[in-house]
Amino acid sequence: MVTKDYSISLETPHFVVPSENRIPVNHYPADMLAIPPSRMFLIRDALKKYKEKAGADAPTFDASQGDGGASLPGVPAEILRRAAELQIQHGTAYDQPWGTPMFRKAAVEQYWKLDSTTGWGEANICFVQGGRDGLQKAYSAMLALGNKETGDALVVSRVPWITYNWGPYMAGLNVLLAPGNPADGWRYTPESIKATAEYAAKEGRKAAGIVITSPDNPTGRTIPVEEQIELARAALENGYAFVLFDWIYHWVTDGGPSDINVVLKAFPPEQRDRLIFLDGITKSLGGSNIRSAHLVAGKKVIDYITSQSSHGVVPSFYGQAVAIAAYEMGFGTAAASIIEPCRESRKVLRHELAATGVNAIMGDGYYAFIDCEPFIKAGGLADSEALMTYLSEQYGVAVVAGIYFSEAGKNWVRFSYALPPEKTEKAYKRMYEGLSNLGK
Repeated sequence: MVTKDYSISLETPHFVVPSENRIPVNHYPADMLAIPPSRMFLIRDALKKYKEKAGADAPTFDASQGDGGASLPGVPAEILRRAAELQIQHGTAYDQPWGTPMFRKAAVEQYWKLDSTTGWGEANICFVQGGRDGLQKAYSAMLALGNKETGDALVVSRVPWITYNWGPYMAGLNVLLAPGNPADGWRYTPESIKATAEYAAKEGRKAAGIVITSPDNPTGRTIPVEEQIELARAALENGYAFVLFDWIYHWVTDGGPSDINVVLKAFPPEQRDRLIFLDGITKSLGGSNIRSAHLVAGKKVIDYITSQSSHGVVPSFYGQAVAIAAYEMGFGTAAASIIEPCRESRKVLRHELAATGVNAIMGDGYYAFIDCEPFIKAGGLADSEALMTYLSEQYGVAVVAGIYFSEAGKNWVRFSYALPPEKTEKAYKRMYEGLSNLGK
């Protein structure tokens, strides 16, 4: 009797996954818009032209960036030294794809002080290599665990952070700008969230998620926690699969950090698991180059990200160690060298804006979004990019053109006051001098 051999021949190519689980052929990458590199890293180069003209010793003012490690003292040396000690004790072997138990414990007990009645704890935290890494992993989880399809909409505000435009797109999501009014800082409303979901549906797409950022980049707009809860509830009730709270700036505010327990307790468990929180030390501790951030989310999201990370980016320990050292110290104390100058600069800038009568959106965080339309028109300039070039090359002040964020910001500039207050004052006065001279 002859029996058939069903074993796979080593002479035949073989797919890793069964046919029913294979990714179908799709040609959408061929039709994607080319993703432009961020110009944020190039803006400061424009100041070199001013120095070439005005002299190497001519003062310049960089109000373009949000890097407290460059414009403010950054992470205190004692925290870096403590982190180095922790690294030596820990060794240099691989950690888990979600980080280390030491980080999870410190984040739960010392940083967030998670209330056990929420049902969330250490298993709901995943360390990531900076905010961008965390966002990409969150987008991936939204796709895999939400509607389970590419091409859905990721909703952001009308004038979003530049990377919100392209990070989701890289992951297979189409970014959809919500309606917004500049008089209200382009803030979401429950009505605009509903209208955006309805618009996506008419386009044949579901809403994979919405990003709620407070304080906001680029506008500086701050949303009270109670309002964030209202917006998140509106999103979930209108079919958004996930709500992502980007709280990367929330410590650098006049009102202090947001309370995650208040948000979690506002939702029943089934909705709670559709919330994702991003935080880290990039802004609040000036640790941009440390690449230290983390996600707090439902267990399914964390498990999915952990599985993916095991084949992708496994986090380093040192970034966790810096955060742990800051948590041990008491984060408000550790971040005081960033928080306090920003608070004082905020006062200075508010005073200067009021004294010059210039319209601006300004909550907390690092930024003011300044309405420059009258000056752009007076100078016959095309938009805020042309204004940005004029200010940097003629007056030695670097700001960010609002048109880089979206068309709605074409007459606005982002002014960073993550500077010592005396520099903030000089930077604004110099900028206003340049603005006032347009059209003369």
